[in-house]
Amino acid sequence: MNTSKSVLNVLKGKTENVPPIWMMRQAGRYLPEYRAVRAKAGSFLNLCYNSKYAVEVTLQPIQRFNLDAAILFSDILVIPDALGQKVSFVEGEGPRLDPVDSYDKFISLEEFGSKAIFNHLEPIFETLDVLKSRLPSNVTLLGFCGAPWTVASYMIAGQGSIDLTKAKSFANANPKLFDLLIQKLIDVQSEYLIRQFRAGANAVQIFESHAGNLPVGEDSILRWSFNPIREMISRVRAVIPDAPVIVFAKGSGFENHLRVIPETKANAVGVDWAVNFSELRKLIPITSPTQGNLNPLTLVNGGYKLDEEVDSILISATGTPHIFNLGHGITPDTPINHVEQMLSRIRKC
Repeated sequence: MNTSKSVLNVLKGKTENVPPIWMMRQAGRYLPEYRAVRAKAGSFLNLCYNSKYAVEVTLQPIQRFNLDAAILFSDILVIPDALGQKVSFVEGEGPRLDPVDSYDKFISLEEFGSKAIFNHLEPIFETLDVLKSRLPSNVTLLGFCGAPWTVASYMIAGQGSIDLTKAKSFANANPKLFDLLIQKLIDVQSEYLIRQFRAGANAVQIFESHAGNLPVGEDSILRWSFNPIREMISRVRAVIPDAPVIVFAKGSGFENHLRVIPETKANAVGVDWAVNFSELRKLIPITSPTQGNLNPLTLVNGGYKLDEEVDSILISATGTPHIFNLGHGITPDTPINHVEQMLSRIRKC
C-alpha cells in the first residue's frame, strides 16, 4: 500500500508522475450525501461546529473520488464568529455579519481573549483530530483560514459584495483602525493555523479570495495582502518549522501570481482560472510548486472542452511540482460524472 502523501511531496518541490488532485469546496452541495448531512445539521454554522457532521462531509469526496487531499470542512468566517461578531448564513444569499464599522465595534472584539476565542473554535480542532486517524495514510489533511484582508472585508461590510466598496472605503478613510483590524486577524489566525497543525493538519491553505478588490493605493496588494500573509506564515513556522502553506490570491492577476511565493514565503501558489497557466509556469522557477487552475465552469459543462483544458494544464505542468485543482471552488450545479471524467483524464497521464 502506498503511504506517501503526494500533495506533501509536491509542496516540498517534488514532481509526481501523476499530479495529485483535490478540489476547492470538494465537500459541497453538488454531492447528494453532503446535502443529506447539511439538512440534518440545520444550519451551515452548525455543520461547521458539529465535529461528527464535519468529519463526515470532509470524508465524503475522499470516499467517492479517492482524492489525494482532504480539506477540513469549515469556513473562513468562524474567526469573526469566535471574536464575538454575530455571523449567520442566509440560504441562497451568503453570510451576514454585524458590521465592524467603527472604533467602538472594533474595541468590542478586543474583549474576547485568546482563551474564549479558541474555546469557541475547539470543535474544529476536534474535527481535525478525528480526521487524522480516519483518513487513508496517503491522503494529506489540509487546514485553512482566510487571509486578513479577505476576512476583514466581510467584517466591515457585513456581507460579501462584487466590488467591496464599503470595505475599501473604510480602509482608505480609517487606515489606522483598519491596520488594527488587520493586525488583530494576523494575531488570531496565526495561532489558529498553529493549532490546526497541532490537531493533525499536514498543510494549510490561506484563502485571499478578495485579492482582486483591494483598497486603492500604491502596491496595495503588498500592504494589505502579501505582507500580512507573510507575517502569518513566519509566525506559524516559528512554532511549526517548515509548515507547508499554499496561498491562493484569487483575482490578483498574472503579475501578482508571480509574486505570491517570493513575497509571502508560501510553498505554493494557487492559480485562479483567469490566469494563463502555461505562461505563468514558464516564469515560475521549475522547483516552485503550483496548484490549479481549471475553470469551474468548464467542469460544469464537461465534454471535449473539459478534456482539452485538463490536457493543457497537464502539459504546462510537465516536469514541475503541481497539484491539480480548480481555479476556484466547485459549483453546486457540477455533475458528478464530469468530476469522474476529469479524474480519469488526469490519472491516465
